[in-house]
Amino acid sequence: MDKQTTLIDPTLNTTAVILAGGLGTRLRGVVSDRPKVLAEVNGRPFLEYLLDQVIETGIRKVVLCTGYMAEQIEDLFGDNYRSLQISYSREQALLGTAGALRFALPKVTTDTVFVMNGDSYCEFDFEVFAAQHFASTAKASILLKKIDSIQRYGQVHVDSNNRIMSFEEKGLNDGVGWINAGIYLLSTSLLREVPLGRNVSLEREIFPTWIGKEFYGVPQESGAFIDIGTPSSLIQAQQMFARACSTSGEIKL
Repeated sequence: MDKQTTLIDPTLNTTAVILAGGLGTRLRGVVSDRPKVLAEVNGRPFLEYLLDQVIETGIRKVVLCTGYMAEQIEDLFGDNYRSLQISYSREQALLGTAGALRFALPKVTTDTVFVMNGDSYCEFDFEVFAAQHFASTAKASILLKKIDSIQRYGQVHVDSNNRIMSFEEKGLNDGVGWINAGIYLLSTSLLREVPLGRNVSLEREIFPTWIGKEFYGVPQESGAFIDIGTPSSLIQAQQMFARACSTSGEIKL
């Protein structure tokens, strides 16, 4: 598709939401004094890289779903980061990924939310992702990333039209496959169906119920993908961003 002609400008009716409330339990041995999203990666808090990505999309409003050590995030970023207007949805009890999004909806005034997981970084083409979402009848779209080992992540299966057919649990198989990259475009009308005030997982409890409801995967093969969920993957992220900066002086992966 021609990027310049297919996009319904997503900046006009889309709010970014970053899930930043995780406990970071597996990282406590190396990151114990701050929330996981503030782990230092190549001299910067990891969340900054995600906010920079949001800015590149053209979206100007972001809601940060916080919880564990939320005050550190609010104190560091305040109401603005560069051109972004920031608001916060601080949960008092663990709500899970879907529960956190549902709890944040009063902060969202648009019909669509652009969701990012706060503990992973994925290089992708937002214009292509948004074009496929808005040009179709999709109510929910997941960015799919092709990686060499799916064991830690599970796998997403789609049909010939990229409609999502099933989710394969992590650990069942290994090898090359398409994974959920933790980046979504979702209709707020679908999110309102999530029970309010409960701990609900988007991936385990909600996504399977959306199959058949104009639910699509958008494959993008090229580009880096890294998460910081474990000490070893945090080290890999450090190395990846250090290489990117040393090559060009800025982050271009």
